[in-house]
Amino acid sequence: MYSGFMSTPERLIEATRELLWERGYVGTSPKAIQQQAGAGQGSMYHHFAGKPDLALSAIRRTAEEMRAAAEATLGGGGTAYERISAYLLRERDVLRGCPVGRLTMDPEIIASAELRAPVDETLDWLRGRLAGIVQEGLDQGEFSAGLTPREIAAAVVATVQGGYVLARASGSPDAFDAGVRGLLSLLAPVDTTQ
Repeated sequence: MYSGFMSTPERLIEATRELLWERGYVGTSPKAIQQQAGAGQGSMYHHFAGKPDLALSAIRRTAEEMRAAAEATLGGGGTAYERISAYLLRERDVLRGCPVGRLTMDPEIIASAELRAPVDETLDWLRGRLAGIVQEGLDQGEFSAGLTPREIAAAVVATVQGGYVLARASGSPDAFDAGVRGLLSLLAPVDTTQ
């Protein structure tokens, strides 16, 4: 499944990432990780102290990738609205859900401060990054003066994460798309030409 050029620790991390996304922490057994990675038990425990250690590496990697993907659109050119719109409309596997957001529904991860930390940090970073962009839009007169950057950022993240849940529940990306369109219409820039 993985490239022959990938080291055993990398294969183990990638396998764990995939399995956490598909099955959650409890549903991801060391044996399933080893099978998916094409690695033996000895290899797994040679490179990682155990399942929690490997899961933490996988969660950190997933969080880093989510930040990079978000920053690719949020850090692009354009107005604040265009950047938020690009983030909301970017290509996603909506029916599969968010690999970071899905971790928040896993009781074992939420119960562990160490495993939960990269999830919290990533969602905090995203809200902060979005709030900064909303503030830029306010400073440029692009958005209505009554908007509160932190609240709008929270609404953007809630729309995306809630959209994933609704899409998965219905088996269709339509609910996600409708939520995004609705939020974008609410955020539409102020027309200063009238």
